[in-house]
Formats: sequence, structure tokens, C-alpha cells
Amino acid sequence: MATVADRVDIEPERLWGAVVATLGLALVGGSLAFPRTVYDGFIWHYFWGPVQADAQSAVCAVRGATGTEYLGSAAACEAASGFVAYPGYTLVSEVGYMITLLIALTGVVFLMRRLDIGRERRFFYALIPFVFFGGALRVVEDANDTPGATDALISYPLNTLFISPVIYFTVFFVTLGAVVIAVALERWKFVDDYQRPLFALGSAVLGVTLGYLAYLAVTGGNDVTFYPQVIVVMLVGATLTALVTWALVERFAPGINAGTGQIGLIVIWGHAVDGVANVIGLDWMTALGAGPNLVPKHPVNQFVVDFTASTLPASVLAVTGDAWPFLLVKLVAATFVVWVFEESVFEESPRYTMLLLVAVLAVGLGPGTRDMLRATLGV
Repeated sequence: MATVADRVDIEPERLWGAVVATLGLALVGGSLAFPRTVYDGFIWHYFWGPVQADAQSAVCAVRGATGTEYLGSAAACEAASGFVAYPGYTLVSEVGYMITLLIALTGVVFLMRRLDIGRERRFFYALIPFVFFGGALRVVEDANDTPGATDALISYPLNTLFISPVIYFTVFFVTLGAVVIAVALERWKFVDDYQRPLFALGSAVLGVTLGYLAYLAVTGGNDVTFYPQVIVVMLVGATLTALVTWALVERFAPGINAGTGQIGLIVIWGHAVDGVANVIGLDWMTALGAGPNLVPKHPVNQFVVDFTASTLPASVLAVTGDAWPFLLVKLVAATFVVWVFEESVFEESPRYTMLLLVAVLAVGLGPGTRDMLRATLGV
């Protein structure tokens, strides 16, 4: 069957560029023609408003006819008139981010074709440090957003670069720059394989980020603390649950992982980190002597917690907590995604497959790294 590009006789890159330009013009043009409806009611309400509220450490941000106001109490937010945005995600914003991700991945595939890279599975492993880097970089903003952060390293508006969804672009451009540098080193014959310096560059930016967080933990800067028992429990729990899931797959349904191989285990482990970090962070921080429990940051997390709390009796919740089903959801979802990537997918479109697998890992390990480090550092 002919593709869309074949039927309209347009190169895929040009078609992609036309789609991106059309969407951009629609958003910009709509914002200029109908600012209150398109910009305030859609772009600001669901995407930029939550970033501003988070960056200003406000309970909510309110967009009125005269501008933006930041409120510090839930009661004031509920009584406010205008478009109200709270820090965090909404279902609308998450769908928007998903669409943006798919469009961006397609563009990156075209770039990879031009550079003739990304066909090997080693490319997936070379990008893993950047996934950790994204989660750790988000915690830098968290650590500078605590009530005691009187000497913050970053403040508004610079801190918006470290808040979703802007942080995705920040990490993307850092990663893109590293890819270009690594490929240039290979083309200039400084190295034999660009993937080694790419992994090294990712490890370097991750090391700098973790070094800053470690400095805060050691010095107590910005009221950052250090709970080693939290990160140990989370990593051990995630590793054990991932290995058990992997063993069950290998024992009863080995075909699920026939295509991905060891990459499948890493994907499952990344989502196990997210699941365990949520379970420990939301329910067991006080039991570990690590301060108060955290609160859900995503609509899915909140839905699982609310559903469990409304379904199970209080006596059971007192023993199990109400976040544990989220771990099961993450493990089942990750296993299903691994099953989708059968061997033929790698053969037909290896570059797009590699990027999709990195993206699947990132949506689990990225937030999981953030939640794990937030809980470990008490921010």
C-alpha cells in the first residue's frame, strides 16, 4: 500500500515540515486572532500555566483578562475567576505531549537518516544516561523550589527550563548536541565509534547534575536532606520486581521478549523504578523514617490512588497502602509494550524502533528517577 507521501508525491521530510509548520501557524494564528480562547483557554491553561505555577511555587496560577496572578491557597484558587492552572499534568496536556513526542521522534528519524546513525542496538544503550539525566535535572528545580531555598541556584524564569514540558526540550537539545558532537568525532577520525563518546557525554552531564545534588545533600543547602534507606529500598524493590517479571515472561511466554532481548529487561526495569518509587514515596516514607509521604504528580497516579482508596477497606489499606496497584499497572504496561516490538519491527524500521524504545524507557525511568531522587533528598 502506498504511503501518504507516495500518493501526494512529496518527500517525507517535506511532508513532516509542512505538518509542523501548519500546526505552528494554527497555534500562533489562533492565539493572535482569538487570544482569550486559543492562548488563554488552551495553550496557557493546559501547558504554560502549570509551568508558571510550578516555577513560582504557587498553589495555582490564574489567567484573567489583565494578566496572570499567582495564588497561595487552595481556597483562593477555587474561588478564582478565569482560567486556573495547577502545577503538574492534566489529561489534555499529557495527550498533547504524546502527540508532540511522536512528531518530534519522526523528525529525529529523518535527521538520523541524514547522519546515517541509529540502526544498531548499541544506540539505545548509549542514550540511557540521558534518560537518567532528564529525571535528575528535574530534581535540581525541585531542590531550588523548597521553602528553605533562600540561596537558589535557579529562579524564575530560568527555572521554567527545568519544568515539564519545557524540560523535555531542554534534555532533547542537550542530547541532540551530544549526538552531533559524537558523530563529528567519528567523522573526524578521533574515535572509531560515535556511540562510545555519546555514552560518555551523557554520563558526564548526568555526573555534573548528580554532583550538584550530592553537594546539597552533604552541605544541607536549600534544606536538602539525605535518606539513603529510601534509594536503597527503591532500587532493590525495582530490580527484584523487574527480575521476577522477566523470569515469568521467560518461563511462560518467551515470545513476548523475542524481539527486544535484553532491551526488554531494561524497559521493564525502568518502569519498575517508576512504580516502586511511587509506592514508596506515596505510602511508606514515614515508615522508613524519611519524612512525610509525597503526593501524586500525574493524573494516572492520582486515579490509581483514589480508586484503590475507594475500593479497599480501611483495614486493608492500613497494611498495603493505596499506591501499590500503580506498580502492577506499570509492569503490565511495560511487558505489553515489549511484546509489541517483535523482531520484524526492528528489521523494517530500525531507527524509529530504537527511538520509540528510548521514549518508552524515558516515560518510565525519567519520572521514576525524579521521584526516587526527590524522596531520597526530601524535596
